[in-house]
Amino acid sequence: MKLTFFSTLFFLFLILLFSNCQQEQERLSIKEISNPAGESSAEPNLSVGDDGQVYLSWIEKTDTENPALKFSVRQEKNWSKPQIVAQGENWFVNWADFPSMVAFKDGSLAAHWLPMSGQGSYAYDVNLAFSPDGKSWGKAIVPHRDGTQTEHGFVSLLPWNDGQLFTVWLDGRNFAKGGNSHGGHGAPTDEMTLRFAILSKEGQLSNETVLDQRICDCCPTSAVRTPNGALVVYRDRSEKEIRDISIVRFQNGAWSEPQTLYEDNWEIAGCPVNGPAIAAQGEKVAVAWFTWANEIARVKVIFSNDEGRTFGDPIVVDDGDPVGRVDTVILPSGSVLVSWMENTGNNAELRVRRVHWDCTKDESMTVTESSKERASGMPKMVIRNSEIFFAWTQTGKPSHVKTAIAKIN
Repeated sequence: MKLTFFSTLFFLFLILLFSNCQQEQERLSIKEISNPAGESSAEPNLSVGDDGQVYLSWIEKTDTENPALKFSVRQEKNWSKPQIVAQGENWFVNWADFPSMVAFKDGSLAAHWLPMSGQGSYAYDVNLAFSPDGKSWGKAIVPHRDGTQTEHGFVSLLPWNDGQLFTVWLDGRNFAKGGNSHGGHGAPTDEMTLRFAILSKEGQLSNETVLDQRICDCCPTSAVRTPNGALVVYRDRSEKEIRDISIVRFQNGAWSEPQTLYEDNWEIAGCPVNGPAIAAQGEKVAVAWFTWANEIARVKVIFSNDEGRTFGDPIVVDDGDPVGRVDTVILPSGSVLVSWMENTGNNAELRVRRVHWDCTKDESMTVTESSKERASGMPKMVIRNSEIFFAWTQTGKPSHVKTAIAKIN
């Protein structure tokens, strides 16, 4: 009986070992693909709509030198002809805070961009618009009603119920009280807030909520739908200038209190401009982020099995000298892919690493060589079935949006 028992254990061990070895040998096949973005294009974004299509958006200077928000849809092996969402002569164009778009199940679209609202360097508003077909766009809608010439940006959008738009943004209206500059060094009243609203296609706002009264000033946010609601992650800011990642949950029609995702205890007197990324598959949730706590740069990822209510221990993903600028997706197998920028001396590389739910990790892979300068922007990554799409800004004069695709073996 003992022999049978231990023989069975040994047999199961061999199966597990072989399975893990097979996981480690799996590789992504990554190749650069052309796209229709022209010269002087930058700040790309990617999204996968409820209709299953991949949308690439970017900012491009036109013949008039005014920036335009353009987009293209992935059609089998090619991108569609670019369409213009909006164009203006007085936009806030920034490497870290840039437009986005989402698609609904019926093929209609929503997009946002950032026009200036005053003379200040960070006086700009969020503009949102809907389109039934991607060709005609409705009148721009502003989701914040304060009317202050302060910063409003770092938007996260989700297609919501009944064709409505789930909208989260950083709101700087409190800076108007003290008149101090952007960056997190002002008076106590000068605090960036995280705000939320539901927006209808008719321009009606509802469920306006302050999610957090004091957060980091200029780090991107990230949001994802879950079976029972939605999750939003962002860089928080304590009274002692600890700027770790926090999460809020929207479930059963109500918002939770902010919860620190993990206590890195990164104390920093200014904004690092390095936000988190979140992905979900059913009740599985993964969050990736950058920290420099104790003067040690790290990219980490953390997992939840219960829709973001509790999390395990973080897993270090980087190769020892990360810049950050993370993104993450959950693969069909349930493993997680994290992307980030890694220093390579004078330059940087966009890298990815697959992390399994048992916390084992594959070797990192390089998507492309890049620059660690801010002009290289925030690389983006999305997944559709067995294909992963990447987009980034290739710096230079002029700059150019580049894209790549990875096939899951």
